[in-house]
Amino acid sequence: MEPECSKVHWKQKTYSYDCRFLSATKLPSYPLSHMKFFITKEAFLDALQQVQHVVSNRATLPILSNVLIEAVGGKLRLTATDLDVGVSGSVEAQVEKEGSTTLPVKRLVSIIRELPASEVEISVDSKSHASIKSGPSFFKIIGLGEDEFPPLPKFEEANEFKIEQSVLLDAIKKTSYAISTDETRYVLNGIYVSFRGGKMTFVATDGRRLAMVENDLEYPASHETDIIIPSKAVNELQRLLGSDGEVVVKLSGNQISFEINDSIIVSKLIEGNYPNYKQVIPGEKKERITINREEFLSTVRRVSLLTSESSNSVKLSFSKGNIDVQANSKDIGEAKEPVVADYDGEDFAIAFNPEFLMAPLKNLAEESVYIDLIDGMSPGVVRIDGTFLYVIMPMRVSA
Repeated sequence: MEPECSKVHWKQKTYSYDCRFLSATKLPSYPLSHMKFFITKEAFLDALQQVQHVVSNRATLPILSNVLIEAVGGKLRLTATDLDVGVSGSVEAQVEKEGSTTLPVKRLVSIIRELPASEVEISVDSKSHASIKSGPSFFKIIGLGEDEFPPLPKFEEANEFKIEQSVLLDAIKKTSYAISTDETRYVLNGIYVSFRGGKMTFVATDGRRLAMVENDLEYPASHETDIIIPSKAVNELQRLLGSDGEVVVKLSGNQISFEINDSIIVSKLIEGNYPNYKQVIPGEKKERITINREEFLSTVRRVSLLTSESSNSVKLSFSKGNIDVQANSKDIGEAKEPVVADYDGEDFAIAFNPEFLMAPLKNLAEESVYIDLIDGMSPGVVRIDGTFLYVIMPMRVSA
């Protein structure tokens, strides 16, 4: 008679074992679904692309190459971070089994983008192996457990500011192009924001040009502070901000968060003393020239085609009612084009880096801009009807 313990029933099949070895024998494994959801390709791809940009191509830890996916209550919450900046957003999905995991985000985006059908089914087992089905296609990718994923910081006792999305986006657009990329001057690698006197002032500079915009904002006097938001967080903000609704900004220690609809961006702040930007803004002007922004931009863009690395400047020659925009390169050639302007002063010339000159013109919407000048060797200032200004250092005028 067979010992009772020698028969084991598993998944409607019977397996016979010798009693002596039963305790050391592994039963056949059938992976159970740890998490399962259905979602459209388009919605999933859009949600992934909102968070994937913070993931570095040279992540210091494997888990930082992954996106945290949490399926709860009819939604997916997606989170990515590089430990300095984190982004989290949600998207609706049909969640069959709630759970969480992390998957390599760049690989996942590549797969989802190429799927042949709109409907996507994703199931994840307890080992964080994800099976992706769409039409006739099947993919299996290996992830990492969600326990390893670094949590985003909490902002429970933080100073809070409420800003219109359109106002914040406009301030960033008008200043972010002037952020320095020189890593040796790290305090300039972001936007300086000052909350003082009922104002919110944004400043960016790389030492050769400076952009500033100021807006009225209500907040308690106890919230007055100055911070530097790093360029990576600024870039993520530009991607997520829209024209409607508010942003809830929270400050706690050296961390900042931006709550935008269902999404959140968190970032470390740049620590250090920002230079006194006010001292580089000319306090007087000799001439103010009003000019059509689009016309001037188009002219500078065309003329700059004849600049080179060794001669990277455009010269503005002022005469009554006119500006001649010129470029001259010994190795390439020369270009010249006039622009109508309401100038009535003495003839003189000043030269600027063309990219620096075009930057504010590209990011403003006003029909007319003002150029305030002192002489051919002093900084020029681009202004509009409003609290924006852009200081640009001149270059040596070629003969």
